[in-house]
Amino acid sequence: MIEIDGSKKSGSGTILRLSIAFSSITGKPIRIYNIRQNRPQPGLRPQHLEAVLTAAKLCNAYVEGARISSRELLFEPKEIKGGKFEAEIGTAGSIPMLIMTVLPICIFAKSTVHLHISKGGTDVQHAPTINYMQSVFMPVLKRMGITASITVQKYGYYPKGMGEVTLTVEPCMKLNPLVLEESGNIKAVKGISVCTFLAERRVAERQAVAATEYLREKGYSADIRIINDRSNPLQRGSSLVIWAETDKGALLGADAIGELKKPSEAVGREAAEKLWLEISSGATVDMHLADMLVPYIALASGRSIYLTRIFSDHLDSNIWLAEIFLGTKFRIEKIKELYRVEKVA
Repeated sequence: MIEIDGSKKSGSGTILRLSIAFSSITGKPIRIYNIRQNRPQPGLRPQHLEAVLTAAKLCNAYVEGARISSRELLFEPKEIKGGKFEAEIGTAGSIPMLIMTVLPICIFAKSTVHLHISKGGTDVQHAPTINYMQSVFMPVLKRMGITASITVQKYGYYPKGMGEVTLTVEPCMKLNPLVLEESGNIKAVKGISVCTFLAERRVAERQAVAATEYLREKGYSADIRIINDRSNPLQRGSSLVIWAETDKGALLGADAIGELKKPSEAVGREAAEKLWLEISSGATVDMHLADMLVPYIALASGRSIYLTRIFSDHLDSNIWLAEIFLGTKFRIEKIKELYRVEKVA
């Protein structure tokens, strides 16, 4: 049995999520203690609990300690199966974070997985937006041989959530390595600006205009799609994701989320400023994609490389766990203002 101290590295939910994923994939039982020790509310919150329970359904795992506020968990996985599954968060907890837990597991299932996730947040703080997942994360995974899709039935925001999506994942026989050593020249900047039951205030349009104007000042033309959504009458909200594609295959994304008393123009400018930081750095993946890709390149055969502008706590934690569970080796090198992340073959 592998024992993981959840207070190490970032001391956050990412240690729980990835430990559960690697345990499910490798079949190695785990005990995690000091779960989310470094967070204001330590232990399992509703979104973490649902992630654990959903992973357990996928691999028919035996679980002890799966309850709200629990700081210790025993997880003993069995065979990963396909089929249709349901998950319900019950708060505005992040649906993308739940997806990040279970998606690596799903690609090793015996058959296609259809996971319906309800009553959660699609676009909430401290997590990627659902459109970032669809438009930035999924396309990069596709290059690695993963066939997966996210369908949004309802957008969900803080504080009520009530979002609803379906994740569909095909089994993957072999994961391809990812080599992104050169940033290249920007060939397209695209985006999606969405608002739910805020069309009368032109929120999605105003977000898009502010982002477009900022990027135009930097010399880039952005094509941002407007979505005036009416899927969730119980929860108004908005978000914007924008991304840049280069001629060398790099994909850089950034997002921002609307809040009460936060002007739509501020949301648009925030996302654009974040994207400009990524573009101007010369990175080949953005700072969030850098840590999200670790389990996949760790599981892929061969050598993977990419460049990121920040070596974050989450990136450090994910590499640490990949080396513990899989025995893979990573090499991190600082090159001027960038970090070169290499999974050694």
